[in-house]
Amino acid sequence: MKIIKRSGEEVGFDISKIIAAVHKANKEVEPSRRLGTKQIQTIAQNVEEICKASTRAMSVEEIQDEVEDQIMRAGAHRVAKVYITYRYKRQLVRQSNTTDAQIITIIESQNEEAKQENSNKNPLLASTQRDYMAGEVSKDIAKRFLLPKEVWEAHENGVIHFHDADYFAQHIHNCCLVNLDDMLQNGTVISETKIDRPNSFSVACTVASQIIAQVASSQYGGQSVSAYHLSKFVASSREKFRREVREEFEEAGISADEEQIQKVAEERVLKDIDKGVQTIQYQVVTLMTTNGQAPFITLFLYLDEAPEGQERSDLAMVIRSVLNQRILGVKNEKGVYITPAFPKLIYVLDEDNITETSQFWDLTLLAAKCTAKRMVPDYISAKIMRKLKQGNVYTCMGCRSFLTVYRDEKEQFQFYGRFNQGVCTINLVDVACSSMGDFEEFWNILEDRLELCYKALMARHNRLMGTKSDIAPILWQYGALARLKKGETIDKLLLNGYSTISLGYAGLCECVHYMTGKNHTDPSATPFALEVMQRLNDACAKWKQKEQIDFSVYGTPLESTTYKFAKCLQKRFGVIKGVTDKNYITNSYHVHVTEEIGAFEKLGFEAQFQKLSPGGAISYVEVPNLQDNLPAALAVMQYIYENIMYAELNTKSDYCSICGYDGEIRIVTDAHGKLAWECPNCGNRDQNTMSVARRTCGYIGTQYWNQGRTQEIKERVLHL
Repeated sequence: MKIIKRSGEEVGFDISKIIAAVHKANKEVEPSRRLGTKQIQTIAQNVEEICKASTRAMSVEEIQDEVEDQIMRAGAHRVAKVYITYRYKRQLVRQSNTTDAQIITIIESQNEEAKQENSNKNPLLASTQRDYMAGEVSKDIAKRFLLPKEVWEAHENGVIHFHDADYFAQHIHNCCLVNLDDMLQNGTVISETKIDRPNSFSVACTVASQIIAQVASSQYGGQSVSAYHLSKFVASSREKFRREVREEFEEAGISADEEQIQKVAEERVLKDIDKGVQTIQYQVVTLMTTNGQAPFITLFLYLDEAPEGQERSDLAMVIRSVLNQRILGVKNEKGVYITPAFPKLIYVLDEDNITETSQFWDLTLLAAKCTAKRMVPDYISAKIMRKLKQGNVYTCMGCRSFLTVYRDEKEQFQFYGRFNQGVCTINLVDVACSSMGDFEEFWNILEDRLELCYKALMARHNRLMGTKSDIAPILWQYGALARLKKGETIDKLLLNGYSTISLGYAGLCECVHYMTGKNHTDPSATPFALEVMQRLNDACAKWKQKEQIDFSVYGTPLESTTYKFAKCLQKRFGVIKGVTDKNYITNSYHVHVTEEIGAFEKLGFEAQFQKLSPGGAISYVEVPNLQDNLPAALAVMQYIYENIMYAELNTKSDYCSICGYDGEIRIVTDAHGKLAWECPNCGNRDQNTMSVARRTCGYIGTQYWNQGRTQEIKERVLHL
């Protein structure tokens, strides 16, 4: 049985420490008020049984709470007082330096929370440890004087979650849509080096990969780029190759007409496209940013972003190469092709690619094949998105965060070059449990919690106000997000809709279950769920009018925080069936992962909530291996096109390097009651010798997860 120390290190449970602590407190009171040795033993054993009954590793603080409770139950109030006083004094000592122990356990790779905080960061790497160390300092500063006390306390107690506190000390933002078009067409500067307009597609991809790395190191969220911004350079490659082929034929004395020249040149164009796409693929997965991970990058594949004609055909060639190379995968250290996490791909379904008679149906077939094998691309329905976004179709930032619709001073829609300032998430399950099922009290508590979120988001916004462009020239001076002057502040980009700031939410499913006794998929409970969502939108509208900032409701992709929220709920409210009886809570508006529901029914139900999550939302269906059943994948994709804006198909892509097994790596319970990954073929449980890829929160995770998220993955039911 394991417990979690304050430093985050996971160690074995030791009953003797409880006995020793109670004995120490016992000696401080008069003999007539002391506990007997047998009573102390019973107290310790009761606490041990409570720990064993827990579905997760309990923290030292939780165990000490249980010790206090057991002492009180034994009637030894004086002993309890001494024990509580001792805890308080120790807490004051620890508060004098809150970071040292955390940092040491990170360096020694003993911090279980840090090791499983992000499923795409390897905690053993020096660069990741350096980032985590800096994060501990940032959180300490945020806790002590950057954030309002009530906001930090609510964050610590799992009432809200102030995202990315480990980066809050710096004047940096969340995610963005890189204006790659401006940077490539008009030139940029990278590390004080002027980069001119590329003269070919492959060179444009090389430059783009460097831009991606620089942007990732200047912010803490995901970024998205358009394949169309790259495909514009196919024409430059074509022109260059035609000129070269013509010269080569002339030098060789070979007579060739324009058709022959064009044919040879076009073959070289295709090779240049493959070369460029391979550069993007391999650079992205091998680059290491300053925060110890590969860039969280999304590539947007939208045919109609290019004008009809040659430009659209060129984009189609680029998309075809992207999909083919992703189907192949990348080699691991053993030389085996596996599923890479990045770049994430988003393929837009539209009239010209959605049916067998469509012009680009072959690309949709290829996308289905890619999804069945490598879990990407994800799918945006142009048809539905136009209805929700004022006729526009554009990509999200990172995994699901969407910008609000914005017009520039010329009344032109603008999306690239814009960004998100940050996120604060409200724990809807805690709101429900705190109300004790009283609906009037629920709405009152919701208002109070929203006010906390507002304070937190304004702290995030005000931290960015006054930031000078010099802090990240690639972003603010050289085109990624703006072309401001040196010394100029970014303030104008934070107001009037140019950027967004997000009110996240989590646990709608459990919230509704607590308040109504039914899942939110039940027709009698759905109206309440929709009303909760509307209240969130109303709050954002009120704040926007007051502050001239684009607040937007965001379906939070909880990763490690799903476990944190669950632990806090269990500590505050105990285990409530269907509400707090898991080590995770449900992301955003999603149907609970254990609920039996068909793929089409799930997507159709969740579509109504995407409309109420304008700041970002994604739905998924869990499917079996569809590599030999592409018609099923295509049927889901066509349903997405007709019914929901943004969705994905979750498959599995695993490999055991010990025995070569390439089926599904399963989740089992080890001797300590902890969930572990195991190869069903050879029994291997060494995570360093297997490759497991699972959709976590929109992105594909490849570095494993905490116990809460692992339980959630284990309990997912198939929807198809």
